[in-house]
Amino acid sequence: MTTKTRLLASTVLTLGLSAQAFAQDVPASANDDVLKIGLVYTLSGPPAALGVQAKNGFMLAAEKMGDIGGMKTEIVVVDDEGRPDLAADKARELVQRENVDFVVGPIFSNILMAIHQPVTSSGNILISTNAGTSNFAGAECSPNFFTTSYQNDQNHEVMGAYAQQQGYQNVFLMVPNYQAGKDSVAGFKNSYKGGLAGEVYTELGQLDFNSELAQIAAFQPDAVFTFMPGGMGVNLVKQYAQAGLSGIPFLSAFTVDETTLPATQDAAVGMLGGANWAPDMDNEANRTFVADYIEKYEAVPGTYAMQAYDAAQLIDSAVKKVGGDLTDRDALRAAIKEADFDSPRGDFSFGANNYPIQDFYLVEAVKRDDGYYGTSVKEKIFDDYVDNYAADCAMQ
Repeated sequence: MTTKTRLLASTVLTLGLSAQAFAQDVPASANDDVLKIGLVYTLSGPPAALGVQAKNGFMLAAEKMGDIGGMKTEIVVVDDEGRPDLAADKARELVQRENVDFVVGPIFSNILMAIHQPVTSSGNILISTNAGTSNFAGAECSPNFFTTSYQNDQNHEVMGAYAQQQGYQNVFLMVPNYQAGKDSVAGFKNSYKGGLAGEVYTELGQLDFNSELAQIAAFQPDAVFTFMPGGMGVNLVKQYAQAGLSGIPFLSAFTVDETTLPATQDAAVGMLGGANWAPDMDNEANRTFVADYIEKYEAVPGTYAMQAYDAAQLIDSAVKKVGGDLTDRDALRAAIKEADFDSPRGDFSFGANNYPIQDFYLVEAVKRDDGYYGTSVKEKIFDDYVDNYAADCAMQ
Protein backbone atom coordinates (compact mmCIF):
# COMPACT_ATOMS: atom_id res chain seq x y z
CA MET A 1 0.00 0.00 0.00
CA THR A 2 1.45 3.36 -1.01
CA THR A 3 -1.10 5.71 0.55
CA LYS A 4 0.59 8.22 2.85
CA THR A 5 -1.23 10.38 5.38
CA ARG A 6 -0.04 13.44 7.22
CA LEU A 7 -1.55 16.20 9.34
CA LEU A 8 -1.21 19.74 8.07
CA ALA A 9 0.10 22.16 10.69
CA SER A 10 -2.33 24.57 12.31
CA THR A 11 -0.48 27.63 11.04
CA VAL A 12 -0.57 28.41 7.34
CA LEU A 13 1.41 30.52 4.89
CA THR A 14 -0.23 33.26 2.87
CA LEU A 15 0.83 32.69 -0.71
CA GLY A 16 0.68 35.44 -3.33
CA LEU A 17 -0.36 33.68 -6.52
CA SER A 18 -1.49 35.87 -9.37
CA ALA A 19 -5.18 36.10 -10.22
CA GLN A 20 -4.48 34.29 -13.49
CA ALA A 21 -2.82 31.37 -11.72
CA PHE A 22 -5.64 31.19 -9.19
CA ALA A 23 -8.31 31.04 -11.88
CA GLN A 24 -6.73 28.43 -14.10
CA ASP A 25 -8.89 25.37 -14.76
CA VAL A 26 -6.13 22.75 -14.57
CA PRO A 27 -4.33 22.71 -11.20
CA ALA A 28 -0.58 22.16 -11.24
CA SER A 29 -1.07 18.92 -9.31
CA ALA A 30 -2.95 17.37 -12.25
CA ASN A 31 0.33 17.05 -14.15
CA ASP A 32 2.16 14.78 -11.71
CA ASP A 33 1.87 11.06 -11.02
CA VAL A 34 0.75 11.35 -7.37
CA LEU A 35 -2.90 11.64 -6.38
CA LYS A 36 -3.10 14.17 -3.54
CA ILE A 37 -6.26 14.55 -1.47
CA GLY A 38 -6.87 17.10 1.27
CA LEU A 39 -9.35 16.28 4.04
CA VAL A 40 -10.87 19.29 5.81
CA TYR A 41 -12.78 18.34 8.96
CA THR A 42 -13.53 19.67 12.43
CA LEU A 43 -11.24 17.47 14.55
CA SER A 44 -11.10 19.44 17.81
CA GLY A 45 -13.58 20.90 20.28
CA PRO A 46 -17.07 19.60 21.16
CA PRO A 47 -18.04 18.75 17.52
CA ALA A 48 -14.87 16.72 16.93
CA ALA A 49 -16.74 13.39 17.03
CA LEU A 50 -18.40 14.28 13.73
CA GLY A 51 -15.14 15.10 11.98
CA VAL A 52 -13.39 12.07 13.41
CA GLN A 53 -16.14 9.80 12.06
CA ALA A 54 -15.81 11.36 8.62
CA LYS A 55 -12.02 11.11 8.61
CA ASN A 56 -12.22 7.51 9.79
CA GLY A 57 -14.73 6.61 7.10
CA PHE A 58 -12.57 8.06 4.33
CA MET A 59 -9.40 6.46 5.68
CA LEU A 60 -11.09 3.07 6.04
CA ALA A 61 -11.86 3.07 2.31
CA ALA A 62 -8.45 4.51 1.39
CA GLU A 63 -6.57 1.89 3.39
CA LYS A 64 -8.58 -0.92 1.80
CA MET A 65 -7.83 0.43 -1.68
CA GLY A 66 -4.18 1.21 -1.13
CA ASP A 67 -3.60 3.11 -4.37
CA ILE A 68 -6.74 5.19 -4.90
CA GLY A 69 -7.60 5.18 -8.59
CA GLY A 70 -4.52 3.05 -9.20
CA MET A 71 -2.24 6.00 -8.38
CA LYS A 72 0.29 6.55 -5.64
CA THR A 73 -1.76 8.46 -3.09
CA GLU A 74 -0.99 11.09 -0.46
CA ILE A 75 -3.66 12.32 1.96
CA VAL A 76 -3.24 15.58 3.86
CA VAL A 77 -5.51 15.96 6.91
CA VAL A 78 -6.59 19.42 8.07
CA ASP A 79 -8.37 20.40 11.30
CA ASP A 80 -10.53 23.44 10.52
CA GLU A 81 -11.18 23.85 14.29
CA GLY A 82 -14.73 24.92 13.46
CA ARG A 83 -13.45 28.34 12.32
CA PRO A 84 -14.48 29.54 8.84
CA ASP A 85 -11.59 32.01 8.58
CA LEU A 86 -9.01 29.36 9.43
CA ALA A 87 -10.71 26.86 7.13
CA ALA A 88 -10.50 29.29 4.20
CA ASP A 89 -6.78 29.83 4.82
CA LYS A 90 -6.13 26.11 5.04
CA ALA A 91 -8.14 25.43 1.88
CA ARG A 92 -5.97 27.96 0.04
CA GLU A 93 -2.87 26.26 1.35
CA LEU A 94 -4.12 22.89 0.20
CA VAL A 95 -4.66 24.04 -3.38
CA GLN A 96 -1.80 26.55 -3.69
CA ARG A 97 1.02 25.05 -1.64
CA GLU A 98 0.11 21.38 -1.23
CA ASN A 99 -1.19 21.13 -4.82
CA VAL A 100 -3.95 18.68 -3.96
CA ASP A 101 -6.15 17.24 -6.69
CA PHE A 102 -9.26 16.93 -4.53
CA VAL A 103 -10.46 18.59 -1.34
CA VAL A 104 -12.87 16.46 0.72
CA GLY A 105 -15.04 17.82 3.53
CA PRO A 106 -16.21 19.63 5.60
CA ILE A 107 -18.74 18.88 8.34
CA PHE A 108 -20.33 22.28 8.95
CA SER A 109 -22.10 24.51 6.45
CA ASN A 110 -20.39 27.70 7.59
CA ILE A 111 -17.06 26.00 6.82
CA LEU A 112 -18.32 24.93 3.38
CA MET A 113 -19.34 28.51 2.65
CA ALA A 114 -15.78 29.60 3.53
CA ILE A 115 -13.82 27.01 1.51
CA HIS A 116 -16.00 26.65 -1.58
CA GLN A 117 -14.61 29.59 -3.53
CA PRO A 118 -10.91 29.06 -2.71
CA VAL A 119 -11.13 25.45 -3.90
CA THR A 120 -13.52 25.46 -6.85
CA SER A 121 -12.33 28.70 -8.48
CA SER A 122 -8.83 27.23 -8.72
CA GLY A 123 -10.08 24.36 -10.88
CA ASN A 124 -9.85 21.84 -8.06
CA ILE A 125 -12.66 19.45 -7.21
CA LEU A 126 -14.40 19.91 -3.85
CA ILE A 127 -16.40 16.94 -2.57
CA SER A 128 -18.50 17.67 0.50
CA THR A 129 -19.23 14.62 2.59
CA ASN A 130 -21.70 16.36 4.89
CA ALA A 131 -22.60 20.03 4.40
CA GLY A 132 -24.95 20.58 1.47
CA THR A 133 -26.23 24.14 1.52
CA SER A 134 -29.18 25.30 -0.55
CA ASN A 135 -27.26 28.01 -2.41
CA PHE A 136 -24.73 25.57 -3.90
CA ALA A 137 -27.57 23.20 -4.81
CA GLY A 138 -29.32 25.95 -6.71
CA ALA A 139 -28.27 29.23 -8.29
CA GLU A 140 -24.64 28.99 -7.12
CA CYS A 141 -24.05 25.40 -8.27
CA SER A 142 -20.59 24.66 -9.66
CA PRO A 143 -19.18 21.97 -11.97
CA ASN A 144 -16.27 21.63 -9.54
CA PHE A 145 -18.47 20.93 -6.50
CA PHE A 146 -20.04 17.58 -5.66
CA THR A 147 -21.56 16.23 -2.48
CA THR A 148 -21.91 12.63 -1.34
CA SER A 149 -24.31 13.56 1.44
CA TYR A 150 -27.57 15.44 0.67
CA GLN A 151 -28.99 18.90 0.38
CA ASN A 152 -29.28 20.18 3.96
CA ASP A 153 -33.08 20.43 3.93
CA GLN A 154 -33.73 16.83 2.97
CA ASN A 155 -33.30 14.85 6.19
CA HIS A 156 -35.43 17.47 7.93
CA GLU A 157 -38.09 17.11 5.24
CA VAL A 158 -38.36 13.49 6.39
CA MET A 159 -39.32 14.66 9.87
CA GLY A 160 -41.75 17.24 8.51
CA ALA A 161 -43.44 14.53 6.46
CA TYR A 162 -43.61 12.28 9.53
CA ALA A 163 -45.10 15.08 11.67
CA GLN A 164 -47.67 15.73 8.95
CA GLN A 165 -48.42 12.01 8.74
CA GLN A 166 -49.01 11.88 12.50
CA GLY A 167 -51.45 14.77 12.35
CA TYR A 168 -49.44 17.06 14.65
CA GLN A 169 -50.79 20.61 14.71
CA ASN A 170 -48.51 22.35 17.20
CA VAL A 171 -44.75 21.66 16.84
CA PHE A 172 -41.93 23.50 18.63
CA LEU A 173 -38.85 24.12 16.42
CA MET A 174 -35.36 24.63 17.88
CA VAL A 175 -32.16 24.87 15.79
CA PRO A 176 -28.77 26.65 15.87
CA ASN A 177 -28.60 30.06 14.22
CA TYR A 178 -26.45 29.33 11.15
CA GLN A 179 -27.04 28.23 7.56
CA ALA A 180 -27.62 24.54 8.24
CA GLY A 181 -30.03 25.43 11.04
CA LYS A 182 -31.99 27.69 8.71
CA ASP A 183 -31.97 24.98 6.04
CA SER A 184 -33.29 22.47 8.58
CA VAL A 185 -36.28 24.67 9.39
CA ALA A 186 -36.92 25.24 5.67
CA GLY A 187 -36.83 21.50 5.09
CA PHE A 188 -39.18 20.70 7.96
CA LYS A 189 -41.67 23.37 6.88
CA ASN A 190 -41.57 22.14 3.29
CA SER A 191 -43.24 18.88 4.40
CA TYR A 192 -45.12 20.00 7.53
CA LYS A 193 -48.15 22.25 7.11
CA GLY A 194 -49.44 22.40 10.69
CA GLY A 195 -49.04 25.12 13.31
CA LEU A 196 -46.00 26.09 15.38
CA ALA A 197 -45.78 26.36 19.15
CA GLY A 198 -42.49 28.22 18.80
CA GLU A 199 -39.48 28.73 16.54
CA VAL A 200 -36.23 29.28 18.43
CA TYR A 201 -32.71 29.87 17.05
CA THR A 202 -29.95 29.16 19.56
CA GLU A 203 -26.27 30.04 19.46
CA LEU A 204 -24.12 27.60 17.49
CA GLY A 205 -22.29 25.53 20.09
CA GLN A 206 -24.80 26.20 22.89
CA LEU A 207 -24.74 23.50 25.57
CA ASP A 208 -27.28 24.73 28.16
CA PHE A 209 -30.91 24.49 27.01
CA ASN A 210 -32.74 25.09 30.29
CA SER A 211 -34.39 28.28 29.02
CA GLU A 212 -35.66 26.63 25.83
CA LEU A 213 -36.81 23.53 27.70
CA ALA A 214 -38.81 25.71 30.07
CA GLN A 215 -40.61 27.17 27.06
CA ILE A 216 -41.39 23.68 25.77
CA ALA A 217 -42.74 22.65 29.18
CA ALA A 218 -44.96 25.73 29.23
CA PHE A 219 -46.25 25.38 25.65
CA GLN A 220 -46.80 21.57 25.77
CA PRO A 221 -46.50 21.14 21.96
CA ASP A 222 -47.58 18.02 20.08
CA ALA A 223 -43.90 17.41 19.29
CA VAL A 224 -40.46 19.02 19.26
CA PHE A 225 -38.35 19.18 16.13
CA THR A 226 -34.66 19.96 16.49
CA PHE A 227 -31.33 19.85 14.73
CA MET A 228 -28.43 19.89 17.22
CA PRO A 229 -25.36 18.01 15.96
CA GLY A 230 -22.45 16.86 18.11
CA GLY A 231 -22.07 18.00 21.70
CA MET A 232 -25.14 20.22 21.39
CA GLY A 233 -27.27 17.15 20.75
CA VAL A 234 -25.74 15.17 23.59
CA ASN A 235 -26.56 17.88 26.10
CA LEU A 236 -30.01 18.56 24.70
CA VAL A 237 -31.09 14.91 24.83
CA LYS A 238 -29.86 14.49 28.41
CA GLN A 239 -31.44 17.75 29.56
CA TYR A 240 -34.70 16.90 27.75
CA ALA A 241 -35.01 13.71 29.79
CA GLN A 242 -33.98 15.44 33.02
CA ALA A 243 -36.65 18.09 32.43
CA GLY A 244 -39.33 15.40 32.37
CA LEU A 245 -40.27 16.06 28.76
CA SER A 246 -39.97 12.49 27.47
CA GLY A 247 -43.74 12.34 26.93
CA ILE A 248 -43.45 14.93 24.14
CA PRO A 249 -42.25 13.29 20.90
CA PHE A 250 -38.68 14.32 20.03
CA LEU A 251 -38.09 14.54 16.27
CA SER A 252 -34.66 15.36 14.92
CA ALA A 253 -31.91 14.92 12.38
CA PHE A 254 -28.18 14.75 13.22
CA THR A 255 -29.05 14.97 16.93
CA VAL A 256 -29.65 11.34 17.83
CA ASP A 257 -27.15 9.37 15.80
CA GLU A 258 -24.00 7.27 16.01
CA THR A 259 -21.88 10.26 17.07
CA THR A 260 -24.09 11.16 20.05
CA LEU A 261 -25.59 7.81 21.08
CA PRO A 262 -22.41 6.56 22.81
CA ALA A 263 -22.93 9.45 25.25
CA THR A 264 -26.73 9.63 25.46
CA GLN A 265 -27.38 5.87 25.36
CA ASP A 266 -30.73 4.89 26.94
CA ALA A 267 -31.87 8.53 27.23
CA ALA A 268 -32.14 8.62 23.43
CA VAL A 269 -33.50 5.12 22.71
CA GLY A 270 -36.81 5.36 20.87
CA MET A 271 -36.19 8.88 19.56
CA LEU A 272 -36.82 9.33 15.84
CA GLY A 273 -34.72 10.93 13.14
CA GLY A 274 -34.51 11.48 9.41
CA ALA A 275 -31.59 10.00 7.47
CA ASN A 276 -30.39 8.77 4.09
CA TRP A 277 -28.96 5.58 5.62
CA ALA A 278 -28.69 3.50 8.79
CA PRO A 279 -26.11 0.88 9.84
CA ASP A 280 -28.64 -1.98 9.66
CA MET A 281 -29.50 -1.52 5.98
CA ASP A 282 -29.49 -4.94 4.36
CA ASN A 283 -27.14 -4.94 1.39
CA GLU A 284 -23.70 -6.46 0.86
CA ALA A 285 -21.82 -3.17 0.53
CA ASN A 286 -23.29 -1.92 3.80
CA ARG A 287 -22.70 -5.12 5.73
CA THR A 288 -19.04 -5.02 4.68
CA PHE A 289 -18.63 -1.33 5.50
CA VAL A 290 -20.23 -1.54 8.94
CA ALA A 291 -18.38 -4.72 9.94
CA ASP A 292 -15.02 -3.31 8.80
CA TYR A 293 -15.63 0.00 10.58
CA ILE A 294 -16.60 -1.65 13.86
CA GLU A 295 -13.60 -3.98 13.66
CA LYS A 296 -11.17 -1.12 13.07
CA TYR A 297 -12.58 1.63 15.26
CA GLU A 298 -14.68 -0.28 17.84
CA ALA A 299 -17.64 2.01 17.20
CA VAL A 300 -20.73 1.99 14.99
CA PRO A 301 -20.36 4.28 11.94
CA GLY A 302 -22.78 7.13 11.38
CA THR A 303 -23.76 8.95 8.22
CA TYR A 304 -20.64 11.14 8.53
CA ALA A 305 -18.45 8.05 8.15
CA MET A 306 -20.56 6.44 5.43
CA GLN A 307 -20.65 9.55 3.24
CA ALA A 308 -16.88 10.04 3.54
CA TYR A 309 -16.34 6.34 2.75
CA ASP A 310 -18.37 6.91 -0.41
CA ALA A 311 -16.29 9.97 -1.30
CA ALA A 312 -13.17 7.80 -1.34
CA GLN A 313 -14.97 5.24 -3.51
CA LEU A 314 -16.17 8.02 -5.81
CA ILE A 315 -12.66 9.41 -6.32
CA ASP A 316 -11.29 5.91 -6.88
CA SER A 317 -13.89 5.13 -9.55
CA ALA A 318 -13.45 8.46 -11.35
CA VAL A 319 -9.64 8.41 -11.43
CA LYS A 320 -9.70 4.86 -12.78
CA LYS A 321 -12.15 5.87 -15.51
CA VAL A 322 -9.78 8.58 -16.79
CA GLY A 323 -6.77 6.28 -16.50
CA GLY A 324 -5.08 8.55 -13.96
CA ASP A 325 -5.09 11.49 -16.41
CA LEU A 326 -6.30 14.39 -14.27
CA THR A 327 -5.46 17.07 -16.86
CA ASP A 328 -8.69 16.60 -18.82
CA ARG A 329 -11.01 18.27 -16.31
CA ASP A 330 -14.16 17.74 -18.38
CA ALA A 331 -13.48 14.01 -18.56
CA LEU A 332 -12.73 13.89 -14.83
CA ARG A 333 -15.94 15.71 -13.93
CA ALA A 334 -17.91 13.40 -16.24
CA ALA A 335 -16.34 10.36 -14.58
CA ILE A 336 -17.26 11.68 -11.13
CA LYS A 337 -20.80 12.33 -12.33
CA GLU A 338 -21.18 8.65 -13.27
CA ALA A 339 -20.85 7.66 -9.58
CA ASP A 340 -19.79 4.15 -10.56
CA PHE A 341 -19.46 2.52 -7.13
CA ASP A 342 -21.57 0.52 -4.67
CA SER A 343 -22.75 2.76 -1.85
CA PRO A 344 -23.68 1.27 1.53
CA ARG A 345 -26.92 3.27 1.27
CA GLY A 346 -27.97 1.47 -1.92
CA ASP A 347 -29.26 3.61 -4.79
CA PHE A 348 -27.03 6.62 -5.48
CA SER A 349 -26.69 8.92 -8.46
CA PHE A 350 -25.99 12.60 -9.07
CA GLY A 351 -28.59 15.10 -10.16
CA ALA A 352 -27.99 18.01 -12.53
CA ASN A 353 -26.60 20.09 -9.64
CA ASN A 354 -24.08 17.41 -8.54
CA TYR A 355 -26.13 16.66 -5.42
CA PRO A 356 -27.25 13.07 -4.79
CA ILE A 357 -30.51 11.50 -5.87
CA GLN A 358 -31.23 8.92 -3.16
CA ASP A 359 -33.77 7.48 -0.74
CA PHE A 360 -34.59 8.87 2.72
CA TYR A 361 -35.80 7.09 5.83
CA LEU A 362 -37.39 7.49 9.22
CA VAL A 363 -34.90 5.98 11.67
CA GLU A 364 -35.09 5.14 15.37
CA ALA A 365 -32.40 5.09 18.05
CA VAL A 366 -31.92 1.54 19.37
CA LYS A 367 -29.62 -0.57 21.49
CA ARG A 368 -28.19 -3.15 19.10
CA ASP A 369 -27.77 -6.87 19.72
CA ASP A 370 -23.98 -6.37 19.86
CA GLY A 371 -24.37 -3.93 22.77
CA TYR A 372 -23.66 -0.78 20.76
CA TYR A 373 -26.19 2.00 20.30
CA GLY A 374 -27.17 3.02 16.78
CA THR A 375 -30.01 3.94 14.47
CA SER A 376 -32.34 1.54 12.69
CA VAL A 377 -34.58 2.02 9.66
CA LYS A 378 -38.29 2.15 10.48
CA GLU A 379 -39.70 3.09 7.08
CA LYS A 380 -38.79 4.68 3.76
CA ILE A 381 -40.23 8.19 3.43
CA PHE A 382 -38.84 9.40 0.07
CA ASP A 383 -37.70 7.37 -2.95
CA ASP A 384 -35.07 8.67 -5.43
CA TYR A 385 -35.58 12.14 -3.99
CA VAL A 386 -34.30 15.20 -5.86
CA ASP A 387 -33.71 18.30 -3.74
CA ASN A 388 -35.93 21.35 -4.12
CA TYR A 389 -33.17 23.66 -5.39
CA ALA A 390 -31.89 21.61 -8.34
CA ALA A 391 -34.17 23.38 -10.81
CA ASP A 392 -32.37 26.67 -10.04
CA CYS A 393 -29.00 25.24 -11.10
CA ALA A 394 -27.84 26.30 -14.56
CA MET A 395 -26.04 22.98 -15.17
CA GLN A 396 -29.12 21.34 -16.72
